[in-house]
Amino acid sequence: MNWIYNPWPWYVAGPLIALTMFLLLYAGKQFGMSSNLRTLCSATGAGKASDFFKFNWKKEKWNLTVMVGAVIGGFLASQFMSNNTVELAPDVITTLKGYGINSAGEAYLPTEIFSLEALSNPVNWFILIIGGFLVGFGARYAGGCTSGHAISGLSNLQIPSLIAVIGFFVGGLVMIHFIYPLIFA
Repeated sequence: MNWIYNPWPWYVAGPLIALTMFLLLYAGKQFGMSSNLRTLCSATGAGKASDFFKFNWKKEKWNLTVMVGAVIGGFLASQFMSNNTVELAPDVITTLKGYGINSAGEAYLPTEIFSLEALSNPVNWFILIIGGFLVGFGARYAGGCTSGHAISGLSNLQIPSLIAVIGFFVGGLVMIHFIYPLIFA
């Protein structure tokens, strides 16, 4: 089981991702999570409320297995692999403890963030709702999510995906260095 607990080396994970992308390209399919959510909304009748969801979702139902796999994988990881820790630099641990995340470096999923008790705080609900809206809006505005652009778009040599990925990285840096300290300080 140790090979599951530890990160796979680049020379194993990279070719597996490349092989998967080759097979998807060969089949004429594209990978991405935000398109899965659009397909799910369309399948559950959202096309009655918005033209954005009016399309033949049955052609894309194969991709829903990716979303189901992500949910199942997340559950399995949290239930059976959460005893692991992530190696963090000492200054990162100090910074996170300054934000009130005292289990940083000790738990794979910090209990201050990933617990039912954390959901009892209305501020956390507000952050989750606003963050979810911004991520959803941003994914649609950018024409796809980070995984869709970074994996599918870049493997298809799409310039808009390169621009989007650069934007995602810049946005992440701005968030973690400037906005996150304002919210949690």
